[in-house]
Formats: sequence, C-alpha cells, structure tokens
Amino acid sequence: ALAFHLANRLASASMDSIQVMNIILEALEKSPTFRRDLRADIIAVRDRDPACAALPDVFLYFKGFHALQSYRVANYLWNSGRMTLAHYFQSQMSQNFQIDIHPKATLKSGIMIDHGTGVVIGETAVVGYNCSILHHVTLGGSGKRGVIRHPNIGDGALLGAGATILGNVHVGKGCQVGAGTLVIDDLPDHSVAVGVPAKIIGTYKTQEAQPARTMNQVGSKESESTIIPFMI
Repeated sequence: ALAFHLANRLASASMDSIQVMNIILEALEKSPTFRRDLRADIIAVRDRDPACAALPDVFLYFKGFHALQSYRVANYLWNSGRMTLAHYFQSQMSQNFQIDIHPKATLKSGIMIDHGTGVVIGETAVVGYNCSILHHVTLGGSGKRGVIRHPNIGDGALLGAGATILGNVHVGKGCQVGAGTLVIDDLPDHSVAVGVPAKIIGTYKTQEAQPARTMNQVGSKESESTIIPFMI
C-alpha cells in the first residue's frame, strides 16, 4: 500500500507510477532497515502530533512522513550504487512535498517531520533516533566536497520552526533548538538554545529528557517546568 501511494505522488513524465512502485517495493524487500524505520516513523507522528487523529491519516496525508519514506527509498538506491535514480527520488520529493533531503544523508528511525515545508537536510548530515523537525529547518553545509560539512543531530532532539544549523557541528542528545535559532557551534546534551547566533539559556532537569517526544516549545509553561534556566 505504501509503494502504491508514494508511487502516485512521485511519478512523472519520465517515470510512470508502475516503475516507481516497483523500485519502492524493491527497497522495502531488500533494505535491512526500511520496514522497521517506517513503522517507527509512523508511530512517532501518531504519538507526538495532536493534529493526528489516526494512523491512516499519517499514511495517507502527512507529507512529512511521505517525504521521509521517499528519502529512505533514495538512500537505499544511493547505497546500492544507483546515484542517478536516487537523485530522481530526491528531485520528486522536493517538487511534490517541498522537502529536500539528500539521499546520502543519514536519518535514523522514529523521526517526525511536522508540516515539513521548507525543510532542507544536506548530504553529510546525521539525524539521530526519535528526533522531531518542524517546518523550514535547515541542516546546511559549510566547506567543500570530501569533508563532513553538515550537522550531526543527537537522539531525541527537537528542532523548532525555522531553525538553521550550519556546518560540522554537533547538537547533543535531548537538545531543544528554539524557533528561528541559528546554530554555528556545538550544543551539549540536554541543552536549550535560542537566538541568532544561538545562546544556551538552560538545561533539562533530567538526563532522560527527550523534548522531541513531548513537543513542548521554548517559552511554554510545560517546557519551563522541565528546564533549569541559566542567567544570561
């Protein structure tokens, strides 16, 4: 069902839906992680997005989920040596969902891309397990070919709307990056950062905190009750 549904979104004049569907089915069959990852991704949306009424809604209508599964097909193709075909899926994903994820990027499972419009994730970026990414987030590069030039996002991080993270920087586990923040330096685990450039304004009270799961935005009462603020 996923292969059929995505194929109708990703087909074009140069590749019809049957051809696209067969490629997706191949990825589902041969990738060692694709099936597990998509199950974790769909559950992540159900559990974190209050606008999600039921699992079929995610499967049928949520373009962040669709783009993420399109990336997983492209990543399978890239790792199989079919770079040109992988770029086709990236191009169609960008045109149809307004989300651009390079096929070589590394995205773990349990990720939610909420709304999704304008999200850009570059070639050497890494996104850890159980992260949440809101619209217009950029994981951008700094440097030339042949080096790691994109961010590494730790498990359980929450990247707020419009956050821009540039270069080979590490955002630690359980971090929260506020909306509109520009990150150009490393952030330690469980820190809360806002501003341009980013300033750390607090840390989570427990090392087990995963703001990506609670989705409490910086400044809300729910968020403030779990954060130890710093004096700025």
